[in-house]
Amino acid sequence: MSLTENEDQTKYLYVRFNQDSTSLCLGSRSGFQLVNFLSTEDLKMISGCTEEEICIAERCFSSSILAYVSLQSPRKLNFLHVERDVMICDPRCYNNSILAVKLSRKRIVVILEDAIYIHVGLAGDFMSDLHRIKQTPSNPKGLCALSSSDENCLLAYPGGPNTGELIIFDCYNLVDKIVIPAHDNPLAAMAFDANGDKIATASEKGTIIRVHAIANGNCLYEFRRGFTRCANIYSLSFGINSLFLCASSSTETIHIFKLETPANNRNKDESTSWIDYLGRASETYLPTNISKVFNQERSFAFAKLPLKNLETVCTITIINETPWLLVASYDGYVYIYDLNINEGGECNLVRQHKLSEIPVANAERRDSSTPTGLSYAAAVRGFEIKSNRITTNSPTIESAVTPIS
Repeated sequence: MSLTENEDQTKYLYVRFNQDSTSLCLGSRSGFQLVNFLSTEDLKMISGCTEEEICIAERCFSSSILAYVSLQSPRKLNFLHVERDVMICDPRCYNNSILAVKLSRKRIVVILEDAIYIHVGLAGDFMSDLHRIKQTPSNPKGLCALSSSDENCLLAYPGGPNTGELIIFDCYNLVDKIVIPAHDNPLAAMAFDANGDKIATASEKGTIIRVHAIANGNCLYEFRRGFTRCANIYSLSFGINSLFLCASSSTETIHIFKLETPANNRNKDESTSWIDYLGRASETYLPTNISKVFNQERSFAFAKLPLKNLETVCTITIINETPWLLVASYDGYVYIYDLNINEGGECNLVRQHKLSEIPVANAERRDSSTPTGLSYAAAVRGFEIKSNRITTNSPTIESAVTPIS
């Protein structure tokens, strides 16, 4: 989680897109930054906590609530109202370093190496304890995924550091749901679709990406990133009604896969291309491990990064009714590519933004103060501001979550 002294000081410590891909959350040696994607040209940034080194920064959708962890206090989880620059509750401390934090409207999940804590989210008794998954398989990288769906509030995490098993936990009913044998090698990346019906996974080998049904664990899709080179998969993300899946890796290529009718459900009479013929023939004449290669789907579209070996995260989003591929790198750039959702093929680089050059917008203070020292909205909503803290007297803080424009 920490960086060595001789590493580039401009390298970001944390880079993630939020749940609906409308903003980018950044943690750096000079605090946090939030970048909103209202257009592809003029990006705006909100920053804060400039005296802290932020190693985790998670935003709940486009709200003003930010969860963060600093290198100075790796066991302490903080919640900040970024518009008012006040903490919404006292920090929560854990008995080991926090490796990951995931937010949804219903739940807040904190990942330690050998334990998982589940708390009530914004739509309830905020941060009250719900459940602790004790003695989880060792998870030194904090690998996990939390569904953003309110209906399917699911958590995914590895079955162990040396296995490709995936454990799905129901965070609403607080019970194990299913264990999926996703890969032969240890897991490297995972992501739920928007509805929480499917999950995409990749292993440390990095050549195969699979999409599984949550209901029964069946493999619905199997995509091949490449034939020869193994790669580190950095991120997976569904987009546009879960019809597309993008993947970034240690190679210079971002792959985009299209989730059409699963191969095993297609009418084979509809497939007439030579590669389809080879796939069908391979099932009869070739060993199973070789015939699988012919039946794995290749990428529908792809994008080339300017440099190799960039640690990146990617997502597909809609901006002004147009689909775009967004790629953010840990060395401080955002790359915006066009995406032809009908034809696929190579995506063109349309914009390149250097994060350090994006103008910082002043967060609006929409609420004026009352004579008692409370802001008007805070008094109405049941909040009391004391010593740069917001203390809630109401059972939910969801009403206080205002989008940041």
